[in-house]
Amino acid sequence: MHWLDWIVIVFYFALIGWVAWWYGRHQRDSIDYFLAGRNAGWVVIGASIFTSNIGSEHIVGLAGQGAATGMAMAHWELHAWCLIVLAGLFVPFYYKSGVQTIPEFLEKRFSARTRWILSCVSLVAYVFTKVSVTVYAGAIVFQALLPDIALTVGGQTLNAFWIGAFTTVIVTGVYTVFGGMRAIMSTATPQAVIILFGSAVITTIGLARLGGWGELVAACKTNAANFALWRPLSDPGFPWLGILVASPIVGLWYWCTDQYIVQRALSAKNLATARRGALFGGLLKVWPVLIFLVPGMIGWALHQKGIIQLPLKPGTADIDGDQVFPSLVRLLLPPGIRGLIVACLLAALMSSLASLFNSSASLFTVDIYEKLRPGQSERHLLTVGRIATATVVVLGIIWIPVMARISGGGLYQYLQSVQGYLAPPITAVFFLGLFWKRINSAGATWGLAAGFVLGMIKLTIQAFFGKGKIESPTWLAAIGDFNFLYATGILFAASAVIIVVASLLTPPPPEEKIRGLTYGSIHQEAAEEIRASWDTANKVMAAVILLLVLGLYLYFSFWLG
Repeated sequence: MHWLDWIVIVFYFALIGWVAWWYGRHQRDSIDYFLAGRNAGWVVIGASIFTSNIGSEHIVGLAGQGAATGMAMAHWELHAWCLIVLAGLFVPFYYKSGVQTIPEFLEKRFSARTRWILSCVSLVAYVFTKVSVTVYAGAIVFQALLPDIALTVGGQTLNAFWIGAFTTVIVTGVYTVFGGMRAIMSTATPQAVIILFGSAVITTIGLARLGGWGELVAACKTNAANFALWRPLSDPGFPWLGILVASPIVGLWYWCTDQYIVQRALSAKNLATARRGALFGGLLKVWPVLIFLVPGMIGWALHQKGIIQLPLKPGTADIDGDQVFPSLVRLLLPPGIRGLIVACLLAALMSSLASLFNSSASLFTVDIYEKLRPGQSERHLLTVGRIATATVVVLGIIWIPVMARISGGGLYQYLQSVQGYLAPPITAVFFLGLFWKRINSAGATWGLAAGFVLGMIKLTIQAFFGKGKIESPTWLAAIGDFNFLYATGILFAASAVIIVVASLLTPPPPEEKIRGLTYGSIHQEAAEEIRASWDTANKVMAAVILLLVLGLYLYFSFWLG
């Protein structure tokens, strides 16, 4: 690291600290802290959606997947179309109901029990997947760029990995605790610019060193079976049918029903702005394949040509995918630019973690604490929200050692497989609940609970049983090795069947309970406002998103011949 790099990084941290202090002075109540006072504009909302999604696990993990599996994971990064579904179908329900959290919406539609189930599972999922994965990816970057840094505390030596992990989590936690959603959303736009610009720079420089896009295509053609977007049904990792089944289930859950993302749209000043903000987030979401996944393939091609030497997995000749992006930063970039890219990674890490911390705090405060202790003052709830945020920070740090052991090869693939076991029951409950008024609280409760239990059973068996693990009894090993894509589809089907059967075996919900909370009823009550909010500008943005996604799919479906 050159002194110019350090100047850029220190300036970035100073700016973030000032923003947190400035906006922290103006937190008045829980609406301010969790939803930025419901006064955000569409550019800020879209940028915040993008930066909340794009964490260091995307930049590091996607580059690693690009080097290891080519375009296989691109399907999860072409989910910009899901934001059209969010803007077109879901935002009117969430916004008109006036909720602060997605579990709160489930309570309005079904019951308090379904709200509790979703809140608790979401909190556990945030701590054990998103926090740990994001921090782990950020710590890998620090380890690659500053390998010689060490600190001795109480006789124990902390290496660059742990110093990076602790520093970023603590700094992000502090600015989230004091700045709340206003600080997060105010820094979202410049962070989005830094992330896009920084990743575009490394892609451009990498392609220049390689000799251009044609050289990358030629290199990937030598390993076309492993770099193709679509794989045959015989492919053990990414069969095309499994992709078509699992990817939309995870995408619709994440982009349309996850508090972590939807909270940004709920901060809008009106319904039209909320929809436009979601669509602007979709426009930004189109680009990660080109600026995060493609650099991994560039790194692989540079390594194959002997232009650079990438780290290998211990005892093998395989590239360590999670080290690809930080290695490109270290090996390709000049001083100053390197600092900018590190600032880009810090922006991604801190924005993603800050959004996660705040969403976790809002889930605990609004969905759990207020239910246990109703009638508390807004100042008291604000304090509880900050304590909850700090608790999530601590739990994220505690989980890092376990995450470091189980992440294995392919951080991004690990994340998607775990989400594939969490998403199906939630996706089923929301879609059935919105489009079929016969679904009741009993069906939603049984579907959510049973789906989560089945998903955790699959995840637990997969962790211990299978090839290279415990191979007896064979039926448990077969379940452990069963493809995660097909497992996601089976979990979705099982959850949907349980929801429908349980609902039909119990009385239907009363009309007054579901009024304004199903597709048909809300369009009867607020048809004019909903129609007006889907204006020409929003329609144009939706069309552009679809054309861009379709264009990327068409090109990469045939790019290797």
